[in-house]
Amino acid sequence: MNISEINNNLFRLVNDLGKELTLINFPMVIIAEYTVFFLAIFVILFWFTKNKENKIMLICGSIAFILAETMGKVAGLLHFNKQPFAVLSNTNQLIDKAINNSFPSDHTILFFSFCMSFWLFKKGKWIVWVLLAILVGVSRIWVGVHYPLDVLVGAFIGITSAVIIYFTVPKLTIISTLITKYESIEKVITSKFHEAKKSKV
Repeated sequence: MNISEINNNLFRLVNDLGKELTLINFPMVIIAEYTVFFLAIFVILFWFTKNKENKIMLICGSIAFILAETMGKVAGLLHFNKQPFAVLSNTNQLIDKAINNSFPSDHTILFFSFCMSFWLFKKGKWIVWVLLAILVGVSRIWVGVHYPLDVLVGAFIGITSAVIIYFTVPKLTIISTLITKYESIEKVITSKFHEAKKSKV
């Protein structure tokens, strides 16, 4: 049995569960499609916590994602496969998706870049984020838009990028300097906003 056959069989194993466990289909669609908005909202809100390390963590997650996406695009040039629903018969396709190169999974790259960064910065305490990234990867197979290999490679790229950035970027003095300058500007803007609010009252 070659890698392609193993990949197809593992896809069937996960994707066919949606035909039997139909009650789980809706949660999987939500996870596969909309968890990205939850991540975006979290990043935006968490940025405004008065904690410098949190800002560094979010910056590192963002840089890790950019690096991972770049690596993903290179990987996509080296290998091409269409989405499972476009190739395999009787696929349990639960969401609409344009047919293109599904290798590697962009969603998986995104979540592992950020979630692994969170886990590293919080010294393993935020394991729930890593579990969420795994769940997103599985959901992309469940809804029929990615093969297991798409997800595994996406996860590997995201994790690798997060680790590289974690051990390099925080050591750069320019990051700390930029955050300090940003916080001073934010403080001025906030104080002016409060003054304007008081004057109206």
